Formats: sequence, C-alpha cells, structure tokens
Amino acid sequence: MAYQARGRDPLFDSNMQAAIEKRGKELIGVLLVILGCAAAAMIASYTPDDPSWLSATDAPVQNWLGRLGASIAAPLFMIVGWGSWGLALVLVTWGVRFALHRGDERVSARVIFAPIWIALAAVYAAGQNIGPDWTHSFGLGGLFGDMMMGTLLNILPVGATFGLKLVQLLLGVGLLALGAFVLGFTMPELRSIGRFLIVGIVMTYATILTLLGRGAGASVRAAQATQTRLAERRARSKAEAAEAAEWAYAQTSVPAPEFDPEDSTEKSSFLARMPALIKRPLDQMPEPELIETESHADVGDGPSDDRIKAKIADVIKARVRKNPAMQVKSAAPLTKGRGRGPDPLIITPRTGLPPEPPLTSGMPRLPVEPPLTSAAAGVAATPEPSASPDTPTPPQTGRIITPRPRADIPAAAPEPQPLPQEDADLDEAEMLDDHYHFEPPMQTQPLPIPDAKKVVQQPVRKPMQPSRRAKQEAQPSLKFEDNPDGYELPPLNLLMSPDKIQRHVLADEALEENARMLESVLDDYGVKGEIVSVRPGPVVTMYELEPAAGLKASRVIGLADDIARSMSALSARVSTVPGRSVIGIELPNENREMVSFREILSTRDYGDGNHKLPLALGKDIGGDPVVANLAKMPHLLIAGTTGSGKSVAINTMILSLLYKLTPDECRLIMIDPKMLELSVYDGIPHLLSPVVTDPKKAVVALKWTVGEMEERYRKMSKMGVRNIDGYNGRVAEALSKGEMFERTVQTGFDDETGEPIFETEEIEPKKMPYIVVIVDEMADLMMVAGKEIEACIQRLAQMARASGIHLIMATQRPSVDVITGTIKANFPTRISFQVTSKIDSRTILGEMGAEQLLGMGDMLYMAGGAKITRCHGPFCSDEEVEEIVNHLKAYGPPSYIGGVVEGPDDEKADNIDAVLGLNTGGNTDGEDALYDTAVAIVVRDRKCSTSYIQRKLAIGYNKAARLVEQMEDQGIVSAANHVGKREILVPEQG
Repeated sequence: MAYQARGRDPLFDSNMQAAIEKRGKELIGVLLVILGCAAAAMIASYTPDDPSWLSATDAPVQNWLGRLGASIAAPLFMIVGWGSWGLALVLVTWGVRFALHRGDERVSARVIFAPIWIALAAVYAAGQNIGPDWTHSFGLGGLFGDMMMGTLLNILPVGATFGLKLVQLLLGVGLLALGAFVLGFTMPELRSIGRFLIVGIVMTYATILTLLGRGAGASVRAAQATQTRLAERRARSKAEAAEAAEWAYAQTSVPAPEFDPEDSTEKSSFLARMPALIKRPLDQMPEPELIETESHADVGDGPSDDRIKAKIADVIKARVRKNPAMQVKSAAPLTKGRGRGPDPLIITPRTGLPPEPPLTSGMPRLPVEPPLTSAAAGVAATPEPSASPDTPTPPQTGRIITPRPRADIPAAAPEPQPLPQEDADLDEAEMLDDHYHFEPPMQTQPLPIPDAKKVVQQPVRKPMQPSRRAKQEAQPSLKFEDNPDGYELPPLNLLMSPDKIQRHVLADEALEENARMLESVLDDYGVKGEIVSVRPGPVVTMYELEPAAGLKASRVIGLADDIARSMSALSARVSTVPGRSVIGIELPNENREMVSFREILSTRDYGDGNHKLPLALGKDIGGDPVVANLAKMPHLLIAGTTGSGKSVAINTMILSLLYKLTPDECRLIMIDPKMLELSVYDGIPHLLSPVVTDPKKAVVALKWTVGEMEERYRKMSKMGVRNIDGYNGRVAEALSKGEMFERTVQTGFDDETGEPIFETEEIEPKKMPYIVVIVDEMADLMMVAGKEIEACIQRLAQMARASGIHLIMATQRPSVDVITGTIKANFPTRISFQVTSKIDSRTILGEMGAEQLLGMGDMLYMAGGAKITRCHGPFCSDEEVEEIVNHLKAYGPPSYIGGVVEGPDDEKADNIDAVLGLNTGGNTDGEDALYDTAVAIVVRDRKCSTSYIQRKLAIGYNKAARLVEQMEDQGIVSAANHVGKREILVPEQG
C-alpha cells in the first residue's frame, strides 16, 4: 500500500521474491541439517569424564565438538538422558524437509510439540534396563525421565512390573503418533511408507519361496536322471554277467578282506584296514548314483552326508544281490581252499533288504543304535529294482521297507552276522575320517538339577562364654573371711536373668521369600543385583546385595524410604559393608528381641577383657556382644531424640563402670541439668561431688576438671612418665617397697661461690583414679554459658586422655550450635540414636542413616576410624538401677572433694581462666599499653567513639568497644547520650 500510495514500484517482482524465499528456506534447511549432525556427533561422543559445567576435571576433552560440546551434552544427558537423540533427529528431519520444500506447514505447532516429544522419549527411556556401561546415578531417561516414570508407577493402581509394561506400551504408541506429527509426516507419506513396508515383506517372502522351489525342482530332475542312468547300467551289467559269469563275479562282487588274527592285533580300526579295502578293481565298478524318489519332497529335511554315503553303499550291494551269477557261485564253501581275496556274498531273494556280512568276520560288533527318525528311514530306503533286464526302470515312489526278521533267513545258507544300517553308516564314517575313534554310546543319565543357592545364613546361637566372675556367682563358695577392703562389686543377680527373655528365630523359608521379594522390589526401581546372603539378628536382618557391574552404591542408598514402603517395614537402612563388595540392606524383624544387660556383663569380653574403662554397648546385628573401651576412645559424644533410648544407654554405661571398677579406680562427676536422669546415683561412693544440676555450677565443675588435669600433668612430669598407667605403676612399686618419691630440684645459686643449690623433694606416692565426666544434656549448658563450656570441653578433649580424665556427653538436639565444629573435631567416637532428620544424622555422624533407626536402644556406633557399626543397646529398668545404687550406698557415704562445685580460690581460678583463654578480669601488659594510648588520644582530640578509636589504633571493633567501656567505667568519658555521643570528663591538658 505504501508503494502504491507513493506511486513507486516494489524493489523485487513476485518471481524474484518467490525465488529469494525458496533459496532462504533451502539455506535454513542446510543449516538445520548441519546443526543436527553436530548435535548427533556431540551426543554420540559424550562421556561423563569430560570437563563441563557440572564437573571440573583435568582430563582431556573427548567430545568431538570440544569443550563446548561437552558443556552442552552434560546437562542435556542429565535432564533427558537418551531422549537427547530426539533433538538431533528433529533438527536433521526439519532441515531435510526445508531443503526439499516438503512439510513446512504448521511449523509453529511442531515447534511447540517437539519438546513434549523429547520429554516422552526421556520417560520411555527411563523404563529401559541399564547396561553395564551406564555409570550415571540416574537412568537412561535422565532425572526428568526417572521422576516422571516413578510418578506414573505410583499413580497406577496396579503392580510395579505390570504397570511398567503398560506405561511402556502407551508411551511407545504415543511416541510413534506424536513423532510422526513433529517430524512433519503427512498422511500420504505415511500411507506410502506403509505400502512400501508391506510390499517389501511380501517380496522378501516370495523370493525365499522361489529359491526354495528352484532347489526342490533341481533335486527332482537330478533324481530322475540318476534313476534313468542307473537302470541302463543295471541292464548292461546283467547282460555281461549272463555271457561270462566268472568275469562278472570278479567285477560286481563287493570285496571283503579275510580276517587275519595278526592284522587284528596291529590294525584294530577300520582306518588301518583301508589298504585291504582299496585293492579291489574299482575301475570296473559301476559308478554309484544316489537314488532320489518322489517322496523326498514330502519327507521334510533332506538326508545328511553320512546318510547319502550309506545309501550309495546300499545301491551297490542291491545291484550285486540281483546278479544271477552270484547265486550260482554261492553254493561253494565260504572259506574252504581260499586265500586272501574277496569273499562271495550269499544272496537270498526277498522283498526286504537282506542282512549284510561284515567286512571282517572276526572284528568286534558295534552296538546297534536306534534309528534317528522315521523320515530318515524313509529317505534311506532303496526301491526294489525291476526284474526285466531290457526295460529301463521308471522312477519309483519311495516307501519305507521293513527288513524281514532273522528267523525268515534259510538255515541252509550259513552267512555272517549282518550289520544294520546304522553300523554301515559308522563304517563309512570311519573310512572318511582318519581321526575317528568310536566310543560305545553311554547310557543317558538325567542331568542333576542344581539346588537353588541358599542365601540364608542362620547364625548358630552359641551360648556366650561366661566370665570367671559369672562362673563364681553361678556356683557361690563359702566365705571364711570378710573382704579386707570393705568394698564388693555389685552382684550380677541384681539384674534380670537373660533366661526370661523370649528368643525369636526366623524360619529360613520366610527369609528366602523376603530375599526374593526384595530382589523384585529393587528390580522395579531399576537396581540390578542379587541377594547373596541373609544375616538375621535379634532386632534387624541384613540382606547383602551383590550389585550389578557399574551400579553406584549411592543410588541404592537413596532408595531406603522406597524399599521400606515396598517391603511394608517401619524403616530400612542401606549402607555399604566395610571390606566387602556388597551393599547391606537392614530391615527390622517382625518380633524384636530384647537385649539383656546381664548377658553382656557375663561375657568374657567384659569380665575377662583388658579394658580399663569397659562400656557394654549392646549387641551387633548378628547378636554378638559389643564392649568398648572408654580409655581408648578417649571421649564419647552421644545424640538422640527423646524416646530413642539415649538415657537408658547412659545408665547402662554408668553401670558398666560400676560393675567393673571400685571407687579407688574410677571416680565420677555427673552433670544433669534436667535434674531427673542422673539424680538417682546421688550418694554412691564413686562420686567426686554431688550430682550437678545447676548449669552455672556445671561450668565450675568443668573448670575444676581442667585444673585437675593440669595438676596431674605436673605430677606426671615430675615422675617422668607419659600417662596415668605409668604413674600408677610407679606408685604401686613404691608402696610395695614402702618408699617415698624423691626428686632433686635446683633452688638457686650460692652467693659466695655462684654454684647451683640443689634440694631433695619428697612426694607421697598416691594412686590417681580415672575420672569420668558425664553430661546428660549439653544443649542446656551451651545456652547458659556456651563460650566457657566450649572452652572447657575443647581443653579437656584435647589433653585429658593421658591424665585419665574422660568425657561422656549427650544431647537430644544435635544441631550445629550445640555440637560445634570444635567439639566434633575433638570427639572422634560418637554414638547416634534415632534422630528426626538427615541433617541431624550428618551433624553427629557425618552421613545419613540415623534417621532410619528403630528407636528404643537402636544405635549407630562410630569408632575413631570412622567405621560405623549398628548396635542394639541393652535394657536396664529403673528398679534394677535403684537396687544397684542401694547396694553401693551400703558401703558408706562418698568422699567428696571440695572445690568441684564451690570452685577453686581466686588465684587458681585466674590461672584456669588464663589456660582456657577466658581471662577478663584484667588487662595484660600489651592491653594496658593500648589502653593508655587510647586515653591519650581521647584527651587530646576531645572525641570518643568506638569507630574513632578503631580507626586511630587500627584495631578490631570488639577491642575498641571494650576500651571505650573501660574508660567509661573509670570515669574518663560519660555514657552515650540519645544520639550516641560521649562527653570527655577529663579536663583538657594545658
């Protein structure tokens, strides 16, 4: 309109515009084809080891498109997996269609549906089995395909296996239909493709039938020609035989070498007798021909090579038997007056094929094998030749000829034992194979059916070996004198007997069924593997999975919740088994067995072991007792929610120490801010102080412990020992000798001579007991005095091991503000009971799994080497704890040490604070000099603010604020007003 309005002609006419548009589409098509080929090359050469946005490695780039191709292929494979091939196919197809100017209509609709088609391809690929070369944690359909396939399987109200097949079928149909639309195929093109496929199938089938028909026709014509030539030769042979019987006999008889014992000893095989067989005049023998009958087409499979050779031999023999001259000569004796040479054959006319003599009369008979098939027998049968010598024999119809029984043979004609047709086949086969060694057929034995691999390894519940103390208490002896020490360890009969606990034994059939069901569940989620072992325990059963090659353990571990849901279990824990190539899947038993505390205390591991501070933790998955040594840990951190069995475990740990050690060997400091759990132990002789329930006094008790540690190190330094065991050994040796410790120290120098002055210091030998500090709830202490508590715990955890001081700390809130990085670094041994989230499990253990525990004493025990073991804690009731405490209180009140709760004197407290870095009572020399400088600046400049002091002295904000507050306390500056300004109270210096 604009050109017409202005009276101007268009720049290009309509033909030129059409040509430009056509060439433009062709150019776009070529570019799309190039882009599609580049995408195909990028996808085909993708390897997960290439550096990309998702992984930074130093490995060389293997992608054909370089780093750009690797960076694009990595996220593409991660999202849609093998569905990314659909992108290359779409680009190439669209490019070809644009270049050929076909199917370029409805482009916008196809562009919209192309991503949907690629997404469907990803979901379809997610249902395929993963090969061993696939090393990704996701399936063939990428993360999107796995997510959508899992969602579809969860929505369908059918089983996972049938649902997967149904979804695959529907997706396949949808992919074909939507793919035809996206790729631009029209209905005429689809019909043409269908007709092409149908015509191709029909033509292929017709070609095969034609080739088969030509082969059958050629075989029939060859058989007819062979029968015609055979009839002519048979007639000619009979005419010659009538004129000269003797000559015909020599020409037509089948030679058979005479049996020679010497030859039989040296030449025992048919192959060794070949020279004797080939000495006959073969040039006079008529050429044998294979007789093919019309029934061959109806028989089915043609004869094999061995059968054809056997048929040739039958034709020759049948030709000889019909010769009249042979019947005249047969009246002569078989062996009388004859030397080496061919033996005559005795021919008896009959309808069936007569028996044949063996090549040698003295050779061992081969066993007769049953005929292969009736069809093979029909093929091998030879038609009866015509009696007329002059008339050519027409082609005969093949039929199965049944030989006459042995009783039908006339007795007057003694003949050798004939070989059946199968033996003739073996004869011919031996002649053709130089290395043939015949072995009699063995009687077919039925193959043994291997038994199914038994995966259940039911542990034999051996009775635990009792300790010496348990044996003594089981058979009490008479006591003639009292204990001179006045203290006896609590007896085991105060605890519940393990005989009252009901034992549950799982049947092997049920465990086998669960193992097969678990394999099926894993297969539904695309995890290939085999359950190789099942290890039942008192609480859980571990199924050991041997994963397929290339399967990552993280993929199986991430299916813990799905496995628990599919197996109808409360929870499932999946983890690797240290030192083995299997993955352990732990499922809870239907009936849980209670772990007896008395049973563990009665074992040799606890009673007769060399543990200084033994802790009875419980039983492992297999039911074996787990006893740890607190002296080797050297500190223990425990976490678990309310009701997980944490408090019961702390009680059993305390009782483990009380059942093993006397008050002279071990002393306890108990801190219980909750005032409920540990208060029952108040008054036992092992305590250094009453049970601490005030958080402020807990800080004082921990500071006293730090001071005690420093004092012990000074004593051990004077004695020249490295730990508490060496110190107590020296003390025991000195006490046995009745001596005092002597130590020579330098006290100064002589004023006159200047020589050093030495004095001898005597130290009273006294054993140092182990000290175990037990904190039941650490979160409450951290809220009251977090900095001081963390400093004390850090100092004790770093240095208290050699001095015999050990910590057991528990919390029900394992968050990062309670269990800080400093505390975790100094507590290598940790125990986690059931927690609420995976984050809490990572906080306490560094990995997931604690959220899958069952509660009620079910724990994960991580030793110092980061090896995690699942244990089931023993149960100890409150009544049993009270009885044991009453037994211990009967030996008198405890001997408390002053200062544990009250605190040390001021000088010692300042020293402890200095050691802990908590000295806030005064400034050091450096801080005093800094304070004087700050005061001089304020007085000179008549300005005072935290930021001003920070800039002038180049110090931190906290230190500057502390200096300002100190000047305020000393009256140098006033308090800040409503706008934050301070007045200088010191007059200006003149």
